[in-house]
Amino acid sequence: MSETRFRAVFFDFGGVLTTSVWDSFAAYLRSEGLQPDTIKNLFRRDPEALADLRGLETGALTEGEFETKLGRRLGLRDPEGLIDSMFAGMKPDEPMVAAVREMRGAGLLTGLISNSWSTSHYDRKLLAELFDTAVISAEVGLHKPQPQIYRLAADRLHMEPGECIFVDDLRENCEGAAALGMTAVRHRNAAETIAKLAELTGLGLTAPPSGRGDKRSPSTTARGSAPDARVRRSEARRNPSNEAGRPGCR
Repeated sequence: MSETRFRAVFFDFGGVLTTSVWDSFAAYLRSEGLQPDTIKNLFRRDPEALADLRGLETGALTEGEFETKLGRRLGLRDPEGLIDSMFAGMKPDEPMVAAVREMRGAGLLTGLISNSWSTSHYDRKLLAELFDTAVISAEVGLHKPQPQIYRLAADRLHMEPGECIFVDDLRENCEGAAALGMTAVRHRNAAETIAKLAELTGLGLTAPPSGRGDKRSPSTTARGSAPDARVRRSEARRNPSNEAGRPGCR
């Protein structure tokens, strides 16, 4: 490993170490006869829906409570198992998982910083193999992009933020890490992200062939600079009586 100021790399879970969360959501929504961007728009446009999500992520709401609230907004007759159904299309991104193994094997500290929808969806054995620490939002009462969650992760590894890289697929989460002093890499596909991590760390990481997925390169933001989720499918059918005025379908 060549000279580098970075000693730790933190990763998001869904959408970084797995295939796209939004694609999984969209597939579920299509199966229910809903528009594929319904959930994304709901959290963007409805402050109460976003507050419910934050409550789930920090453990203030149980999964069942959240499913009831979200199911009502989507017009579902039976929301039981909604979270499992929404995440059922998500698969491991094997090249990214392999890159984490390579970095840890080369002597870098690795960590997870994840906003959780369900603490039962994490493969704990795999997390122990990949990471020196795992900060899961519902277990610590914090969520990205709150600065405290990034600081907690760095403190667990006895690192200063400036010694850390953070990888996430959401802009606001990258901006939160960068504001604390971490170098943030916005993930769009494995080939480009692994190439950027190799550049930053000086490691000869094994990247998959380029040309798959989103062609845009990952953006890098630094302060001061310009598993498989094993889920069960549950039936949650839409209530046709709520067709008009259904929250989230605006």
